[in-house]
Amino acid sequence: MSTTYVCGCDVGSTYGKAVIMDLNGKIVGSSIVRSKIDPEETSKLAIAEATKGIDGLSMNDFAYLVGTGYGRNRVPFANENISEISCHAMGVHITNPAIKTIVDIGGQDLKGITIDENGSVKHFAMNDKCAAGTGRFFEGMARAFEVDLQEFSDMSLKAKEILPITSQCSVFAETEVISMVAQKKNPNDIAAGIQASVAKRCFTMLKSAGIEREVTMTGGCAKNKGLKNALEKILKFEITELSTDPQLMGALGACEFARKKALVAKAG
Repeated sequence: MSTTYVCGCDVGSTYGKAVIMDLNGKIVGSSIVRSKIDPEETSKLAIAEATKGIDGLSMNDFAYLVGTGYGRNRVPFANENISEISCHAMGVHITNPAIKTIVDIGGQDLKGITIDENGSVKHFAMNDKCAAGTGRFFEGMARAFEVDLQEFSDMSLKAKEILPITSQCSVFAETEVISMVAQKKNPNDIAAGIQASVAKRCFTMLKSAGIEREVTMTGGCAKNKGLKNALEKILKFEITELSTDPQLMGALGACEFARKKALVAKAG
C-alpha cells in the first residue's frame, strides 16, 4: 500500500470520475469516463485511467480511498463512502474558498447547495424525481436536434428570441421540441427556450438552499455555456467559473476527505 497517494472516486449515473492527490494536496491524476451498467466496473475504469502515468500505482495501493456519487456503495475497495453533496461542497471549497453556493447538475438529479467557511454543507435542496433539467435531459434535447452536447450548448447563444418550453416533464418537453422543429421554428430560439426552462429549475433549487454569493456550477452541465448564460440572466449576476474541471468536483472533494483521513492516520 502506498502512503504517498489518496484517491476520490465519484461513480455517477452518466460518468465515473476519479482524482488522485499526494498528501500535500497536489492533484497528480484524474479521469472522466462514461459509466458502465455496473457501478463497480465504472469505478475500476475511472481509477485505472487516473493512475496512468503514475508508475506502479493501482487501485489497491492508496493510503485512503473515498467513494461518492450515485454508485458509491458499489466501490468495494473504498475505505469509506461519503455523499456527493458533501463531496461537491468540499471540492468547490478547496478550489475556491470564496464560493458559498453551488448548483450541481448530475446525470439524473439537480441540487442547490450552500456551504460554510469550512466547506461543510449548510443547506441543500434536490430534485431527483424528474429527469427534466438533468444531464440526461440535455442529452435527449441534443438528440432531438441531431447535434452533440457542445453544439447544443452553443446554439442558444445565437438565439434572436426565446421560445418558451411549457412542458415540465422531460418526455413531454422532448415531444414539444420535436414538434417545434417540425414546424420549422428557429432551432437556436428553441434551444434558448430549453436553456431558460432548465435555468428556472436551477434557480428554484438555489432559492430553496438559500443563495449566497459567490455562486458556481458543478457537474458536466456546468460546461454548458448556454445554461450558464440563461441562469446568469435570472440571477442578475455572473456565475463564478472554477479553475479545475467542474465535472471533477465530487471526486476532488472525496479525494480531499481521503487526504485528511490519511494525514490523521499518519500522525497517529
